[in-house]
Amino acid sequence: MSLVAAILLGIIQGLTEFLPVSSSAHLILARAFFGWEVPPEFGLAFDVALHIGTLAAIIVYFRSEIAAMIRSLPMALTPDPGPAGRMMRLIAVGTLPVVVVGVAFSDYIEGSLRTPAVTAVTLTIGAIAMLVAERLGPRHRTEQQLTFFEAILIGCAQASALVPGMSRSGSTIAMGMFLGIRRDAAARYTFLLAIPAMLAAAAKEGLELAKMPLASESYTTIAIGMLVSAIVGYLTIKYFLKFLAGNRLDVFAYYRLLLAAATVVWLMRH
Repeated sequence: MSLVAAILLGIIQGLTEFLPVSSSAHLILARAFFGWEVPPEFGLAFDVALHIGTLAAIIVYFRSEIAAMIRSLPMALTPDPGPAGRMMRLIAVGTLPVVVVGVAFSDYIEGSLRTPAVTAVTLTIGAIAMLVAERLGPRHRTEQQLTFFEAILIGCAQASALVPGMSRSGSTIAMGMFLGIRRDAAARYTFLLAIPAMLAAAAKEGLELAKMPLASESYTTIAIGMLVSAIVGYLTIKYFLKFLAGNRLDVFAYYRLLLAAATVVWLMRH
């Protein structure tokens, strides 16, 4: 893989991990459309690096909230854990569905569903969900007002995003909106909820990568991709949250539909 391809994929990852358009779909389609074929061991290492980059972006952006939750650990199991402790509980409960689905179906998802055809279908499903959510009426609740049952529902939406094309942020923000949560509040919970899942995924892929040889000259390309995804990811979080405070998700839904249509056209020609 060239440095230009690494930079482009880092930009794609940094943007699409947090925008509701599916990072996995874009990485799959970019490689398919442009023919960026790489050895399996390098592809896995590069994917891990991109995800570590966007994970670092979340941690840096929400460093104050994360520090508050860490400080609240001694109170987490008490009747009154405070806002930070309660958010930690909501994240723990919301993470359960993705753990169950990941353990039970990860091999099937990785082996059978990472294709352009599946991506075209799931991009469409996610777009429809966002369009419907935008038309259900006003939303005034914040992430702190979530119940534990609602956190599980949003966690189920996150688990659905293990299927390429669904989008973690798109699925979870739409579910939050269905539950009456403001767009920006749903996004904040979504990004914090992503941290345990992304840590677990990186650890799992890292263990697999440890068994594979990797050429020393690949490290520069991998490092550049990771750095680019981190920088672009941080900026995306910052400006996407501002965008959501006063704008609808329709533009992202229509983009998903256009990308799905382009994928169908590409499939018909190949």
